[in-house]
Amino acid sequence: MTEARGGGVRHETVREDRAGQRLDNFLIGLLGSVPRSLVYRIVRTGQVRVNGSRAKPMKKLKAGDVVRVPPVKLEKRAEPRLPSGLIDQVERCLIEQNDQFAILNKPSGLAVHGGTGLDFGLMDAIKQRHPDWRPVHRLDRPTSGLLLMACNHRALRSLQKSFMAREVEKRYFALLDGVLPEPLMRVDVPLKKIRDGSGQHRVVPAEDGQDAVSTFRLLERVGDYSYVEVEIETGRTHQIRAHAAGIDLPLVGDELYNFHTASMTVNRLFLHAHYLRLSWPEDCVYSAPLPDELSDVLSRCRLS
Repeated sequence: MTEARGGGVRHETVREDRAGQRLDNFLIGLLGSVPRSLVYRIVRTGQVRVNGSRAKPMKKLKAGDVVRVPPVKLEKRAEPRLPSGLIDQVERCLIEQNDQFAILNKPSGLAVHGGTGLDFGLMDAIKQRHPDWRPVHRLDRPTSGLLLMACNHRALRSLQKSFMAREVEKRYFALLDGVLPEPLMRVDVPLKKIRDGSGQHRVVPAEDGQDAVSTFRLLERVGDYSYVEVEIETGRTHQIRAHAAGIDLPLVGDELYNFHTASMTVNRLFLHAHYLRLSWPEDCVYSAPLPDELSDVLSRCRLS
């Protein structure tokens, strides 16, 4: 079954409160829960115009810009059947909830959104009890840790502006497969999405990619591994994983980017978003300790 979004062709004028927003995010806000791939397709094929001209999905809009928005059709997604207990499990992950935002400590293995071979995602469970909540950023499916949700549209706009202005501080714990050559290493390398020979999407360093900056700080050398804290100034897809692999120190447990010969068995990616500092609506800091299964990996490394 298909459903149309947006009726016929319409022309939307960008308001002051949307100035600076990327075109793709602007369209998603207008069209609702449409696949991002569909948004990219209608932009790439020229069906979307900004002030009468074609534009790229990453174009930053200005107040007063006029965006041509075509009607879109998509397959209506059946309501997913959620595993028993998932909704309660997600509720237990909440570490902060107020009128503006909520913060969850997302477990590894749970995608933020369903689709692309996944029957369900975290948001399918969230909307059962909090239908107005929207994620402000994303974590990869195998990454655990702090995930920020906006509880209303005004909060979503304000928090997105904070992210775009790089006023949000995010730090991760990670275990690198190898020895970090310096106590502090800043990686400023643009990243680009590609599809590799096997058909998988991955991210690689590329001069024509999007700017991406990650700083690796050594916390402990554990044998042939480096336990680090990573601070990111940008939030690109697979940023930490791609930057670590790019300096030949891929993350332990990374099935997509780690091509080193496995010297120990791990059942998940060693990457955990442990620190989040917000500047809106006020300056506040949240943290989530390293999960037990990752602490066990560190202990095994120390023993060996």
